[in-house]
Formats: sequence, structure tokens, C-alpha cells
Amino acid sequence: MKKSLARLDLNLLLTLQLLLQELSVTKTAKKLNVTPSTVSKSLGKLREWFDDPLFVNTPQGLRPTTLAESMQESLSDWMQIGRQITSRRGDDAPRGVEFHLGVESPLSLIMVDELTKQIHNTYPDSKVKFHNWDYDSLDAITRGEVDIGFTGRESHPRSKESLELLPYFINFEVLFSDLPMVYLRNDHPALKQEWCLETFLSYPHINVTWEKNDRWALDEIFTEQGCTRNISLTMATFEQALFVAERPNHHMLTTAPKYCRRYCEQLHPNLIALPIPIEKEHQHKLIIPFTMIWHKRNNQNPKIVWLRKTIKSLYGAN
Repeated sequence: MKKSLARLDLNLLLTLQLLLQELSVTKTAKKLNVTPSTVSKSLGKLREWFDDPLFVNTPQGLRPTTLAESMQESLSDWMQIGRQITSRRGDDAPRGVEFHLGVESPLSLIMVDELTKQIHNTYPDSKVKFHNWDYDSLDAITRGEVDIGFTGRESHPRSKESLELLPYFINFEVLFSDLPMVYLRNDHPALKQEWCLETFLSYPHINVTWEKNDRWALDEIFTEQGCTRNISLTMATFEQALFVAERPNHHMLTTAPKYCRRYCEQLHPNLIALPIPIEKEHQHKLIIPFTMIWHKRNNQNPKIVWLRKTIKSLYGAN
């Protein structure tokens, strides 16, 4: 039979959350400033409510049951929301809030200044941590280690990184679309030739590994056309590839998102950007939808809702 939440003392959930954190009745009692006997009685009520032992005694301390472990993340989210609500005073925002952002690089370097200013203006004394987006970032969002991700996906129908392949429990919103470009030195010999596919393929390429994948949509298009890039160097990030592309005494070039032009203006002024020379009928397959990604459980989380609106206002397409 379904139990009414009105019959549950919500203080018991605080006790449960601390027990999961401390794995000790004594330490939990100390945190709550009550006696261990009081905590034990609360645990008894929780066991009756959930019809589960929740914890078993071991020589190393309490060990949570499968049911208790499954509630740990939800209890943590509930406590965070509770702290945000109870700390409000009039128009004051809660202090000491932590923001964990998973953003691909160098987009994170472009975002960091204006976004962190907005966060600190609205959430005084907050702490902001940028995590580099990688193959493990979706799992980090699922585990609650990253609040929100902001990264590019792919539009090619055979891509493993398309939005359609995101898990059902992940929500997303596309903010803008980006068409990748070719980056090469301003004295590159290709600039003395007609800029066409033949020229593009005649020079060695610096490739970038993306989420453990060395191929991207452009390679899929070339496979369909029976040609291939001459990849002579593979790097882990766009920053590395752009850094190498600007070095003298080589003829390599690289491809990176269009937004990297802003990054290059500041750090790599000797690089120029050219369009990828493929036929217009294939260009739509190269479009990168830059997307906010978050877990569905955070749909109504005040912090995440505010963060989504702020990122959209700063970087969303007009």
C-alpha cells in the first residue's frame, strides 16, 4: 500500500542522509547534536517505513543495503535543494553553492570569464569547477558529479555522438550550431593554391581524438566518397592541435569548431580559418549542435534551472 509522505517525519531523512555519509550511529549523533540512542530510534522508524534493514553491522561499521545505497544520490539532491530554500532571505541567493560544469575545451576557456562572473554575482561565495568534457562525462552527470554539460554533438546520421543516442534519462537543449573549419598558418603553402578538396586532402592533417574516437563526421563523408585524409598526427584536444598547427617548419593543418576562431585571435594570431571544402549537399552532416546536457532528476533543481537560463542567455542563438 502506498504511504502518504505527510505521515513521514522529514527529519528522519536527514538522519538517513547522515548515516549514509558517516556509516556510524555515534558520528551521526554527534553531527545532529543528539544521543546515539536517539539516532538508533530514528533508524528503527526508517526501517519500519521502508520495510528494509537499510544498514547491517560489520566490523568496519555500518554497511548500507542496496535500497539505502539507491537513495543516497536522491537524498543528497534533496538536502541541497533544502539548503537552498532555507538559506534564502528576501532576495538573497544562497551562499556557498558549488557548481560543477562539464565543458569541452577550449570552449570552457572562452566561457569561463563571463559565466563565472554571472554565477558569483547571483550566488555569492559560490565555488565553480570546470571539468573537461570527455568520454566519461555523461556518466559523471548521471552520478551527480557534474551538474550540467555543454558540448558539441554530431549531425551525421551514422555518428555515435548524435543527440538521438543520448540515454533516456538525459535531457538536453541545443543552444547554437557550429560548422567546423580548417585552421592553418598564415604562410601555409595551401594558401597559394586554389582552395578546394584536392588541396585540402593533399596536405597532412592533425587529428583530434573525440570521446575515444579518432574518426568524426568528415571522415564518414570521405568514406562515402572513396577518399581519406592523410592523418600524420593525432592530439588529445583542440588546443593541442591548434598549437601545433601554428608552429613553423611543417605543412600540417587541422580542423576544429568555428568558435575556435575567437580562441585563436587571442592565443594563435598566426592561424587563419577557412571553410572545409566539401560540396554544400554534404555540409549539413558536419553541423555540430552545441548542447546543454543535464540529468532529468535536476529538471526542477533551482540551481540547475538558473544555470540553464544563464547559459542560454549568454550563448544561445538569437
